[in-house]
Amino acid sequence: MTLDAGLLFASDSRTNAGVDHISTFCKMSVFEAPGERAIVLLNSGNLATTQTVISTLRKAIGSERPNLMTSGGLFDCAALVGEATRSVIAHHAGQQAQAGSVDFSCSFLVGGQIAGERPRLFLVYPEGNFIEATDDTPYFQIGESKYGKPIIDRVIKPSTPVDEALKCALVSFDSTMRSNLSVGLPLDIALVRPNAMRVTFRHRVDVGDAYFGSLRQGWSQGLRRVFNELPSPDWLQLD
Repeated sequence: MTLDAGLLFASDSRTNAGVDHISTFCKMSVFEAPGERAIVLLNSGNLATTQTVISTLRKAIGSERPNLMTSGGLFDCAALVGEATRSVIAHHAGQQAQAGSVDFSCSFLVGGQIAGERPRLFLVYPEGNFIEATDDTPYFQIGESKYGKPIIDRVIKPSTPVDEALKCALVSFDSTMRSNLSVGLPLDIALVRPNAMRVTFRHRVDVGDAYFGSLRQGWSQGLRRVFNELPSPDWLQLD
């Protein structure tokens, strides 16, 4: 989410290859030079692809090749992620041409701030192209989004305070986890405040997190209460 108060990132950590093979991998990567730049990547999709993309990006750091720590702006960083994504997917697909219908696709969110420009957030598609968040569309979701999207659509705007935005993000994840086993705890949270040029807050929400537990319970009870208060249709006729 791109807010007036900063960029808020949230990701789950569940990957699965069927209901009997569920693993936990962090889907958040941070590239940071405090005082100069802070870049956060979130990923979804094929685990082998996303790990190779992240490794490729990290390997380039310190070399003479363009990389996330030397690029002049977030636009250039998004282009680097897009190029790496497109290249890795093409390479994997070529090697596994005989493997059948394996989906090597993945998506990335690339956000943060580099000294000299404003905070920015991009969504990078598997094809390598990308779009930027705007005031009209101040957030992006990748991966399983349909169950948790409605609450964000109703609440989030650039002026939303960070605490309200984080609460909304957690409710969105809770709604998704209740309807889809491919999304699960722990959740990783990061915040980049404007002009801080560093990740100013990080937190992991795990199974024993008291706040998240109370939020889940309160949201469920609130939904039931509001539902019960809604009037029945006056045009419904029952025998």
